[in-house]
Amino acid sequence: MSRVEFTRHEIREKALQALYPFDFSNETTKEDAIAYALEYNNAELVSEEGDMFIPTYLDQLVEGVCSHKEELDTLIQDNLKKWTLARIAKPDLIIMRIAIFEMKYSQDIPAKVALNEALELTKKYSDDDSRKFVNGVLSNIIKKENLEG
Repeated sequence: MSRVEFTRHEIREKALQALYPFDFSNETTKEDAIAYALEYNNAELVSEEGDMFIPTYLDQLVEGVCSHKEELDTLIQDNLKKWTLARIAKPDLIIMRIAIFEMKYSQDIPAKVALNEALELTKKYSDDDSRKFVNGVLSNIIKKENLEG
């Protein structure tokens, strides 16, 4: 099976797709979620034997967001005005989790890059109001957590 190289942007998009089911089912495994995300519109990634190449960074994002979900949600909740996590559209919430995880735990990803990537995903998977909302929340977190550097 030939390896398909994903850009970091494509990996973030796959992470969003993989993380989505976790908010609806406790029975989803990380492996199943990643497999679904990779197979979606990418059947060529699966060999005839059913093997699949999983990009390391995708695995790190999904694992990291899952294992730090409580912390990430607390940061988001602490930066909401008159909102609760339950009111946030699922794609927007997951996009913010990914961005905050990258800002805090991915040493090679500057906060501004994580923010810009989050806004690109929001542009594709949400609307303009969501993009402004995500930008506001993430910008506040960058300032409060001193994540600029």
